[in-house]
Amino acid sequence: MTKLRRMVLDVLKTHEPKLTDLAVKLCSVEGIDGVNVTVYEIDKSTENIKITIEGFNLDYDAIKAIIESMNGVIHSIDEVAAGKKLIDEVKTPQDRY
Repeated sequence: MTKLRRMVLDVLKTHEPKLTDLAVKLCSVEGIDGVNVTVYEIDKSTENIKITIEGFNLDYDAIKAIIESMNGVIHSIDEVAAGKKLIDEVKTPQDRY
């Protein structure tokens, strides 16, 4: 059975809890090897962030539950990767624009 290896999520969350707390909590999920959290926009009460998660056999429902328990909502799943190895996106001429 093919396992989910990478997931990139667009998330909106309140300022509290801190991003560091969210990242550490996500890393506690079985199968997650690493988490990157990048802030794209901040306003008075929220942060728009991108969360990149890598591991083996990622559990979307467990990840979603943690994000929601920490005052976040997933806007979209922007990327997924599955299989025996991770494949990086390849730039094509259409990506120039």
